[in-house]
Amino acid sequence: EVQLVESGGGLVQAGGSLRLSCAASGFTFDGYVIGWFRQAPGKEREGVSCISSSDGSTVYADSVKGRFTISSDNAKNTVYLQMNSLKPEDTALYFCAADVRFYKFYAAVVGGRDQTYEYWGQGTQVTVSS
Repeated sequence: EVQLVESGGGLVQAGGSLRLSCAASGFTFDGYVIGWFRQAPGKEREGVSCISSSDGSTVYADSVKGRFTISSDNAKNTVYLQMNSLKPEDTALYFCAADVRFYKFYAAVVGGRDQTYEYWGQGTQVTVSS
């Protein structure tokens, strides 16, 4: 069974940090791109960042550059999103997705053009209080 399981969300004060994890199982991790997305109530889904498990290429949305860092541990089939200097506007449900096509994530994260992806997780809630 293919699964993407997110964890690490929670409630944090503005300026604080959280590290999200996306653990993949049931498919060959190598060769996939893993992306993080978020959706706040009443807002469209937003691409946050992505990383290629093949060569480590990363992309970030302008809204999180310099604050968020994505990384991958291929041995654990897990992608992390380290979120620092959190702001109330970062409050959202955070999802991870997997697909072999990097251009899809680039279009979403940089271009704001949402795509369909092969696998999705259920999400983890991040709430940043002011």
